[in-house]
Amino acid sequence: MAPRERKALERFYRRRISSSALITPEVARALAQVSWDLNRQVALLVDRGGRVHYVVLGDHTSILIPDLSQYRVGPDRLRGLRCIHTHLKEEPLSQEDLTDMALLRLDAMVGVTVKGGLPGRVFMAHLSPGNGGDSPWEFMEWEHPTRVDLSFNHFIRELEDALARSFRGRELRDGGERAILISATNQNAWEAQRSMMELEALAASAGVQVLDRVIQKVRRYHPSFLMGKGKLREIMIQGLHLGATMLVFDQELTPVQVNNIAGMVDLKVIDRTQLILDIFARRAMSREGKIQVELAQLRYLLPRLVGRGTAMSRLMGGVGGRGPGETKLEVDRRRVKERIARLERQLKALEKGRRERRKARKRQEVPVVSIVGYTNAGKSTLLNTLTGAGIPVEDRFFATLDPTNRTVMLPGGTLCVLSDTVGFIRRMPDDLKVAFRTTLEELQDATLLLHVVDATSPYMEEEMEAVEEILHELGLEHKPRLVAYNKMDLLSEDFPANGLAISAKRGENLDLLLRAVEEKIRESFEESQMQMELT
Repeated sequence: MAPRERKALERFYRRRISSSALITPEVARALAQVSWDLNRQVALLVDRGGRVHYVVLGDHTSILIPDLSQYRVGPDRLRGLRCIHTHLKEEPLSQEDLTDMALLRLDAMVGVTVKGGLPGRVFMAHLSPGNGGDSPWEFMEWEHPTRVDLSFNHFIRELEDALARSFRGRELRDGGERAILISATNQNAWEAQRSMMELEALAASAGVQVLDRVIQKVRRYHPSFLMGKGKLREIMIQGLHLGATMLVFDQELTPVQVNNIAGMVDLKVIDRTQLILDIFARRAMSREGKIQVELAQLRYLLPRLVGRGTAMSRLMGGVGGRGPGETKLEVDRRRVKERIARLERQLKALEKGRRERRKARKRQEVPVVSIVGYTNAGKSTLLNTLTGAGIPVEDRFFATLDPTNRTVMLPGGTLCVLSDTVGFIRRMPDDLKVAFRTTLEELQDATLLLHVVDATSPYMEEEMEAVEEILHELGLEHKPRLVAYNKMDLLSEDFPANGLAISAKRGENLDLLLRAVEEKIRESFEESQMQMELT
């Protein structure tokens, strides 16, 4: 670049545009001339006071907007900057222009066509307040910069007020989140829909309002963005238009993917695992439950503690250097590791008391029946009906989390302990399994596993398989079990199943269930006696 051209670009920093003007003819002429001389697009990022904050030199067809994270933005506010740039082919605003304007929440995206070093038509796009329109943006157009009759300061105030009214009208009363659910999958359509329905149920359990659901078929996962970047941008723009505050992915995201996606838009980005962890954090009531959940969250967080954004990279001490940014990161990691070690020690102390209680039950030869099953199958309702435990129950995933033990007298006079365990779910996060290992270890000492199944679920067979898979991972595949098909009161026809059909809510067939439990316990006891005699 020649010194004369560099000085022409630098002079834009000294120019001021009236706060009431979108662009002045003088700025448009200077911008067109330097762009024509360089045969490259040139952009100005201008604040509402008319000051130029950035001069950006692109190529013949596009520009690259710098990082604007230091400028204010909010769900009902814009960035406070507008982008004015040239188009050398006399074309209107491109899809890339519109995408940048929406994702960066710019006040406006302005394009000035250039021919022969002179400005021509002026195009402007801005975000739509979402007043029932399908498009996330709206357009204006003028034949020449001298024809622009827009009072920009008045226009932008009205636009932000409209955005704020639109946002307040859609805001949740309890301050909850509004989310777009996203699944990038290579599975068949039926499995993808089923997984999306489960993700939606998880979102409802977490108090998240679902605005839209997107299922994208992919051949292979993108290492940086999980799915195609173009499709991801479309989803983000739609989310901003709908007033979303969060993107929830059905697939587990890597730390790199989380950072890359979050860097594209000012929305929270979480995955299915993080959503489940959040539900557990909300529902844990006991001291042990809270420790287990925090431990799972910290294990999930540790590999995702990475420097975010360019603000961190600017603190690095050169190529491979160790600067304050890296030091802060190492401090955070060390604190997380120390907290994990402290929580593990607390869990071991609690585990000691749990072992003593199990030993006492064994000495007294009290049989233990552990109730297992998919989340929301009705395990806690069954325990309440049989024992009057008074556990709060809701029709949502993981409504109850902390394990509960109660005694019940079986029809033949046998006293047994009923133990309600945490509900299972497909793709149960490994961090949760590790954190809840002390709770799940109680299943090892159970005399019988009572598998409660939601007979009304359209995915009943798959849910039963998921439970069996987790039991197999815990080494419980040979443990005696009894299957009870719950919610028979909601079925219009008789349920043809090789198991007991019950209604935990209405108490139907629970007498048959207790008899079957007692029979299974007797068979298990006789079998263990025979094994002892053989040995």
